[in-house]
Amino acid sequence: MSAAHDHGHDADADLHAEIGLRLTGSGQRYSTVRRRIVEALATADRPQSVADLVEAVPELAVSSAYRNLGVLADAGAVTRLATEDDAARYELAESVTERHHHHLVCTGCGLVLDYDPPAALERDVASKLDEVARTQGFVPEGHRIDLLGRCAECVG
Repeated sequence: MSAAHDHGHDADADLHAEIGLRLTGSGQRYSTVRRRIVEALATADRPQSVADLVEAVPELAVSSAYRNLGVLADAGAVTRLATEDDAARYELAESVTERHHHHLVCTGCGLVLDYDPPAALERDVASKLDEVARTQGFVPEGHRIDLLGRCAECVG
């Protein structure tokens, strides 16, 4: 087994351990189906709809997907992203992945793409948001930015 593979395995184990702790802390079990949902979200290249997850996890029924995603969200393991097409998308919470990013959201089809901002842009945005927060007596804990527009498919 290669060192790179070992690191990936450790990261997977750490991810599952963290989510297991969060679920236990909220009085829930880390069931096999919840583990499969987390694995599908961890390997996806963008936030997933319930339909995407049902396709990725064949034993998952739509009603079970909503219920389990709700439990994972309540435990702080998953974040629900509202979109223009009323079909929410889900991804692992930033506090679990430790990967801060933003989203490009298509107002036509609801596609959500991750966007990793350059460090300079992120510093400027954080600084301006902190300034706004101070003027309102607000203490920020983080930020999320969704850029709304049309994807290449909907434009073309």
